[in-house]
Order: sequence, then structure tokens, then C-alpha cells
Amino acid sequence: MSIKCEYCKSNISEYDKTCPNCGAENKNFVRRSQQGPKTIEELKQWYIDMELLDENITRFFIGKDYKGPKAFGIYKDENTGNFVVYKNKENGERAIRYAGNDEAFAVNELYQRLRSEIVHQKRIHEENYGSSNKKSILFRKICTIVVVALLGFGVMTAFNNNKYTRGYYNYNGKYYYRQSGIWYVYNGFYGWRESTDIPKELKSNYRRYYESSTYSKDYGTTDFSDSDYYKPGDTKSSWGRHSDESYDSSWDSSSSWDSGATDWSSDW
Repeated sequence: MSIKCEYCKSNISEYDKTCPNCGAENKNFVRRSQQGPKTIEELKQWYIDMELLDENITRFFIGKDYKGPKAFGIYKDENTGNFVVYKNKENGERAIRYAGNDEAFAVNELYQRLRSEIVHQKRIHEENYGSSNKKSILFRKICTIVVVALLGFGVMTAFNNNKYTRGYYNYNGKYYYRQSGIWYVYNGFYGWRESTDIPKELKSNYRRYYESSTYSKDYGTTDFSDSDYYKPGDTKSSWGRHSDESYDSSWDSSSSWDSGATDWSSDW
């Protein structure tokens, strides 16, 4: 989650050991995520679920000992049994973030770095989106208004049918909730929990299983909006912009990713 630096008041992550802006110690530093992926395979699935671009574009190599420059990665060393988290700098030098037998810890190190990079890339895209492409954006908005006026709501529904809709899904009597590109599943004992183990049929034909954006007691679940995971409001608009960039990890596939804007000279 996003918190305030006690010194410069900048928005930082609870997983930042020090403030990226002023370098001050984060006294609320959290070493490990409780809800994120715990294994390399789960992290791979999370990457897919977030609809992120190809690894050669994002430069995040999950489960691979990538040797080239400008890369983040994690892999298991079959010789030692250690899980290794690394960053290859632009000069080819490798900085080891972690090497040990705690897979969950290793995965979380890369998971948090990837999430912060997504936020970074979104900000870059937003800056470009809001400056050099203003005319293009205005033109697209005008076209959309015209289309809606001429053809009605049905056309917009057709346009949006290829996108996940925030809300409740019912698959084989089991309820799921999706927001900000993340799936949650309801368990009667534990309540709502983030999940990467989503049935392929649900993901492929999600429109068939969509129930509603609002809660009903008929679901036999608790109201997702009462859970700790709920984030009010739409986090993704029809223009691919995100209202909560400090936390949202989903990615708009139409957005550009500029790995050249990443700091490849630092150790992490």
C-alpha cells in the first residue's frame, strides 16, 4: 500500500526500505507481502494475469538466468538450490539482490520491484499521453461521442465486450471478484483472498460468468466492498488511464513501455 514518507511527505510504498525521493529510512517498512505470489510459478501467472508485455520489452525475466544487460530476474540455481534475484546493469555487471533458500522472500523482492516499475512506466505513459498526444486524444474522444450519438449504447457495449468488467463472477458455484487486473476468490472460512489460480474457462469466457458490479446476498458471500482489498471507484477508464497509480498493478496493453527510462546504473 502507499504511505507517506515521514520526512519529505512523498508517496512511497510500504515495501520501500528507504524513501526513493529523499533517502530517509522508512520506519513502516514491510519486508514481505502477505497477499502476493509466493513461488516463481505463481509470479509467472501473476505476470500473465496483469496482461504485461513480453519479457524482452519489460526486461523482467521470471524463472530465467538471463545473461544480457538491462534485466531484472529470478531463477533457481540447480547447483546450490538457492533462489537468486538479480539485476543486470547497462554495462553488463550483475548485482545480486538476494541468494538463498527462501523462495517466498526471493519472489517478493522481484514482485515489489516489478510493481514499482509498472507504476513508473504508467507515469511515463501518462506524461506522453497528456502532452504530445493531446490532439490525438481529443480526436478519439470526439469520434467516440459521435459514435455513441449515432449508434447508441449497443456499440459501446460491443467495444467493451473484450475487456474484463469490475465485479462479481460465478463459475461452477464459486464466486470471484476482479478489480485493477487482480482476481479474488471467496472462501467461506477465510473470506475474500487474492488468487492466481483462476480456471482457464473463466478467464477465456469471462462474459458468460459475469454476475454484477454490485453485491447481492444471493451470492452467499460477504460484500467485497467490505473487504480489505476493495478499492473504491473505477481504477481503469475507457481511455486506459488509472486513478490509483501508486497501487494498481494492472497494465493497459495499448500503453507503451520504455525500458530505456529505467535506471540501469543502480544496484536495484
